Amino acid sequence: MENLKFKLTIAYDGTAYQGWQVQKIGTGVQEKIEQALGKLYPSVKRIHSSSRTDTGVHALGMVAHVEIPRAEFKFPDARLALALNAFLPDDIRILEAVRVPAAFHARFDAIGKQYRYYVWNHHAMNPLLYQRAWHFPVTLDPARMRAAARMIVGRRDFKSFAGTREYEMKSNVRTLTRCDLRKQGPLYTFTIEGDGFLYKMCRGIVGTLVQVGQGKIPLEEVATILTSRDRTVAGMTAPAHGLVLQEVFYPTRQRRTLTTEPSPATAPTPA
Repeated sequence: MENLKFKLTIAYDGTAYQGWQVQKIGTGVQEKIEQALGKLYPSVKRIHSSSRTDTGVHALGMVAHVEIPRAEFKFPDARLALALNAFLPDDIRILEAVRVPAAFHARFDAIGKQYRYYVWNHHAMNPLLYQRAWHFPVTLDPARMRAAARMIVGRRDFKSFAGTREYEMKSNVRTLTRCDLRKQGPLYTFTIEGDGFLYKMCRGIVGTLVQVGQGKIPLEEVATILTSRDRTVAGMTAPAHGLVLQEVFYPTRQRRTLTTEPSPATAPTPA
């Protein structure tokens, strides 16, 4: 039976979910999308994603692919996203569904990802960013954080920033092509791009940078943290709810207009 393959670009608020993946206990975002697909195409049981996200992490650019039997696909391609959204909860949306060649694979064809992490640095939390940004009330030094971020860019062993797994990774070496931050009043936006990420790696990096900005970790210790390959010498793991999977890159990628706006909400900025 001939199948049609579609690339799905997915956005979701991860607050209510135990991450992306189908779970034995709790609900993953993947499960909700597969249920929606099953209502339209009963023979479709599984979708394949570019990556996973942890409990409470959000996404604006998760990518997955799905194969649908041609015999079951009865309407124009452009209607697939609309039809799936009709069966999805409001905190999950298919932003785009496009037909791709049979050889396309959401995970194995990906060449990189961009994550963004939001920190609200003010004594009072912005309620419009609740569950969208980490509230860190202690004053931060952006110059120190930017200097530390520059030290992290490159091809390195990032074991010092990774969470503990039940198994040992074959390699903890990854290449970060970007690690920087932008300040808009109390809102800090950390942007991290790379060819791959270890478990909780982005959150470990942000937690360390914030503690550098706080003055708790000396700037000169960042190089030592990297070479130690020891998670206990790095900074804290930032909370999950400030992290967003912004975009997944492919060899012929075209950045979506959506990714040009970094702010998670158009919230008023206190003086």
